[in-house]
Amino acid sequence: MTETYRVALAGNPNTGKSTLFNALTGLKQHTGNWAGKTVTLAEGTLTHKGINYQLIDLPGTYSIFSNSRDEEVARNYIVFEKPDVTLVVVDATSLERNLNLALQILEMTRNVIICINLIDEAEKRGISINERLLTRRLGVPVIKISARNKTGFPLLLDTIERLAEGKLVCEPARITYDKDIEIKIASLEPFVAEMVEDRISSRWVALRLLDGDESLLDELKSRLKVKEGSA
Repeated sequence: MTETYRVALAGNPNTGKSTLFNALTGLKQHTGNWAGKTVTLAEGTLTHKGINYQLIDLPGTYSIFSNSRDEEVARNYIVFEKPDVTLVVVDATSLERNLNLALQILEMTRNVIICINLIDEAEKRGISINERLLTRRLGVPVIKISARNKTGFPLLLDTIERLAEGKLVCEPARITYDKDIEIKIASLEPFVAEMVEDRISSRWVALRLLDGDESLLDELKSRLKVKEGSA
């Protein structure tokens, strides 16, 4: 049986994320509600070089801090469902603002591709983006695309394939916080690592717990309890 890889699309609202999803999946998609949530889920399929992919269009969010139901859904999918690849779609004309979400996701998962969308609009405005420099700085592939015109799609699809199949290994840049926060992370992380093992980034969980993310704590308790009960 041919393996199907899962690819999640994340991004701020109005970055063209759903346009990219539609362009990649065409008519091979359907919508429904997330289990137990009043949040619409769009899923679609894509075949590239004989490999099948299931694409999940996550709700558009400005952060993954569980301040809203949409943010919780997007966060939980990336952290707990562990897609093989997460595409973070950013707007080339508002790159600085959009990269905030990208940096948050890089703390959660390694297999990330940054898609700089609307590159045609950026060029019209005289905006030049050095994707190779960003790739080196962020430690993950950064690809310029135009979802409307399907510009950059061959490179994007080949990069998804390489990342999903383990031919490409990402080393996301780690954000270093001030000394006091780093000391607290270092003291908390061993306890978190013992609890979550290697299923989730213990550093990211420690950060969220230090920030008082009760929603994540409840989710961890619920999901770890399920795993223990099924063992």
